Amino acid sequence: MNLPNIITVLRFALVPIFIKVFFSSLEKSLLYSILIFLLAGITDILDGYIARKYDLITRWGQAMDPLADKLMQLTVLVCFAIKQFIPLWVIIVYGIKELLMIFGGIFLYAKKDKMVLPANSYGKVATVIFYIAILAIAFSFTYGKLLMIIAVLFALYAFVRYFIIGIKYIKEFPSSEILD
Repeated sequence: MNLPNIITVLRFALVPIFIKVFFSSLEKSLLYSILIFLLAGITDILDGYIARKYDLITRWGQAMDPLADKLMQLTVLVCFAIKQFIPLWVIIVYGIKELLMIFGGIFLYAKKDKMVLPANSYGKVATVIFYIAILAIAFSFTYGKLLMIIAVLFALYAFVRYFIIGIKYIKEFPSSEILD
């Protein structure tokens, strides 16, 4: 277990802390929970930077880093929907997309010599827009909900790109190997 992977594990731990603070009776619970969300985003950037700079990239990190990020994003979206900051359809679309990504990733990992697809630039842009949209909604900025729609559209486009790459790898398998 190296430093970037430890930071990723800590990001997983921030998820229940976010939930606890978000639904707490603290006077500024929304502000504090958003700070936790931002901390998760900063540590996401930090662990990736450290892993690349010091050549500490691992297959575990490649799989778990985006999972920690998506888990935090989905948690924030669910919490926001519960408090009716965003419509339920955002979670449904985002959730289905992420589940398909997870199952596709597991399939490729299990069937293609532990293959992990790296993040694509569209997925990274979608993540940045999600962060901005969540901040805009939390602080009641005018275009927060529009930014959320744009983030969902970018996420769907990133999914299509991942899907195309995944199909390319699946086609490299012999048919009998896929069905094992």
